[in-house]
Amino acid sequence: MGAPRTKCGNATLAAAGASQLDRLIHGRLRLGMAIALSVNGPLTFNELKKALDTTDGNLSVHARKLEEAGYVACVKSFAGRIPRTDYRLTAAGRRALKRYLDRMEALIQAVRER
Repeated sequence: MGAPRTKCGNATLAAAGASQLDRLIHGRLRLGMAIALSVNGPLTFNELKKALDTTDGNLSVHARKLEEAGYVACVKSFAGRIPRTDYRLTAAGRRALKRYLDRMEALIQAVRER
C-alpha cells in the first residue's frame, strides 16, 4: 500500500510534473507548429503561418528554435522563381511531442484526481 494522497502531495506532484515539461515545445506557437506538422505532415511556411495565425517574423523565430533543437527540419527551394520553405517534424521532434503530451496527460490526471 502506498502513502495516502494529500492535497499537498497532489500539488507537489502537479508542480513537479509542470516543471518537467519541455519548455521548447510548451510555447503556444511551437506547440502548434509541432502538432500541425505531426498531423498534416510537411507544411510550407505560408501554410504554417495561416494555420497558426501569426506573422512572418514570429513564425521564423519559433521555427528556428525548433530547428536548432533538431525537432523540425527545414528545406528551402524554389518553385519557379518563388522561394519556398518546407518544414517537417523530425523523429526527435515526434519523440519530444509524445513526451510532452504524455506529461500533460499525467498532469491533467493528477489534477482530476484531486
